[in-house]
Amino acid sequence: MKRWILFTCPLIVIFIFSSFSFSLYNVEVPEALKVKEPPPFLFPQDKAYFEKMNVRPPFIGSRYIGFKEALAFKESQGSYSAVNSFGYLGKYQFGVNTLALVGVHDSIHFLENPSLQEEVFEKNIARNKWILRKDIKRFVGKRINGIEITESGIVAAAHLAGPGNVKRYLRSYGRTDVIDGYGTTIANYLKMFSGYDITMIKPVKNPRI
Repeated sequence: MKRWILFTCPLIVIFIFSSFSFSLYNVEVPEALKVKEPPPFLFPQDKAYFEKMNVRPPFIGSRYIGFKEALAFKESQGSYSAVNSFGYLGKYQFGVNTLALVGVHDSIHFLENPSLQEEVFEKNIARNKWILRKDIKRFVGKRINGIEITESGIVAAAHLAGPGNVKRYLRSYGRTDVIDGYGTTIANYLKMFSGYDITMIKPVKNPRI
């Protein structure tokens, strides 16, 4: 009797485990979870610029997240605690006047709060889109000084030089450019950040934190 038990018990255990294995590896994936097409992780149009500069920004596709991370890399290499020699702050290098426009008046708290920095960036994009809405409609798809004008390029240039200066650049067809303290121009940003899809951020008049 004992010998029979010793013989049959291992067989029962093997049968139980094999049943579990069969059920686990033959579960059908729900239709909603199946990948039907490749994700839209495309590079921006001017990735050659970064290759020439021998840097590798965190390209995360050509949607909004790719846009903001590439812009942050150019501004501060993505550091939330960065303060440059002109006093611009954080990952996206905001000046205190721009922060005040969206309702932020404590620069120390701003530097110590990454989520606030991300919120300010999004609010500022929405604000610049509102100010430049007519110029976006008028100039997107055209070429100025050999650069194809895109919405993301316009918005990035507004982050660099302010929406008023971008208006003057576009309406003068490139005759009026602005250069920052490090030698970067509106034309540079129009080219560098062209081709991103940032339509998820809608224009907002006077957005506030």
